[in-house]
Amino acid sequence: MDLKQLIRNQTDVSLSFAKRVSQSESKDSNLVFSPPLNHIVLGLIAAGSKGQTQSQVLSFLSSKSTDDVNSLTSQLVSLVFADGGPTGGPTLSYANGVWVDQSLSLKPSFKKVVDTVYKAALNHVDFRTRADEVTNEVNQWAEKQTNGLIKELLPSGSVNELTRLIFANALYFKGAWIEKFDASETKHQEFHLLNGSSVQVPFMTSKQDQFVSAFDNFKVLRLPYKQGEDKRQFSMYFFLPDAKDGLSALMEKVSSESGFLDRHLPCRRKEVRRFRIPKFKFSFGFEASEVLKGLGLLLPFSGCEGLTEMVDSPTVGRELYVSSIFHKACIEVNEEGTEAAAASGCVIRAAWVREKIDFVADHPFLFVIREDMTGAVLFVGQVLNPLVVD
Repeated sequence: MDLKQLIRNQTDVSLSFAKRVSQSESKDSNLVFSPPLNHIVLGLIAAGSKGQTQSQVLSFLSSKSTDDVNSLTSQLVSLVFADGGPTGGPTLSYANGVWVDQSLSLKPSFKKVVDTVYKAALNHVDFRTRADEVTNEVNQWAEKQTNGLIKELLPSGSVNELTRLIFANALYFKGAWIEKFDASETKHQEFHLLNGSSVQVPFMTSKQDQFVSAFDNFKVLRLPYKQGEDKRQFSMYFFLPDAKDGLSALMEKVSSESGFLDRHLPCRRKEVRRFRIPKFKFSFGFEASEVLKGLGLLLPFSGCEGLTEMVDSPTVGRELYVSSIFHKACIEVNEEGTEAAAASGCVIRAAWVREKIDFVADHPFLFVIREDMTGAVLFVGQVLNPLVVD
């Protein structure tokens, strides 16, 4: 499958995911996340699983095979995420990291994918006695990779002695508009909220012709960033519903029609009578597992089948499951351009710890006699004193 088709599939998945995230948040919450980061985390989960779990992940990603997922990741990293700063384009940086418990080693086949496709730095750590230290290590890594913008990717308590692996990735972007806005023209104007009220916010404006198109019930604006010496052209697109309360309907349309974005992009400049876009700066974070479960991706989180292809241990591999996927992102749009960053962290735990235990029934206890195929309970009782006969 060619790169464009793989990216179209990823975009369709991303927009459905965005709609679900927006529905799970409060109605006045801003939203920003990086679809490729979540896609890449799920790609690693697909590479580290098999059977029904792998099939469900691939189906969710609209991919036919792990080869397709790995191909998309490899091309994103080498082509799309390449730094354009040295040649005058947007500054871009991207990194993957894997942290694995020191008692385990990755399966050779999985390690090959981690090394060659995801180019992830591999770190052996002690989750069993130093979980908090590992949390800090991953958080510091994410902060460094995002130029200090993403802090506390993994919340306190998200990593514990049952954790066996963490996958993390980070993306940083900074691009300047081809046509910068004049800051002296920026003025506070009314911005209408979904609850019917309004707030005063700074709006940027320009008298230049703009890349803009009008469609049924919405308009689309394209603001291109300065291009480097390569052929890549980054742009920011604004999808504006005609109705002040039309965002929900537009999101439904965008997320339900395959290839929607490609069919609704402005391609030429037009004169714009009134032109205002707000400056904004915000951050957003969420835990993605419940959203993914709501979209039908259940097995990686269930612990029933295990992520058997990750570590070189037949017993531990069957116990592994995804406990949480954390995502944080931030964005600032102003007269100069855009700065944005995002990071994802996937925490994988063992379903239980194999340890020696005592069982000394030297005090009152309950007992049950049960037929296990049907679950029928034949007897229930308690023993308070084994010496009492009747």
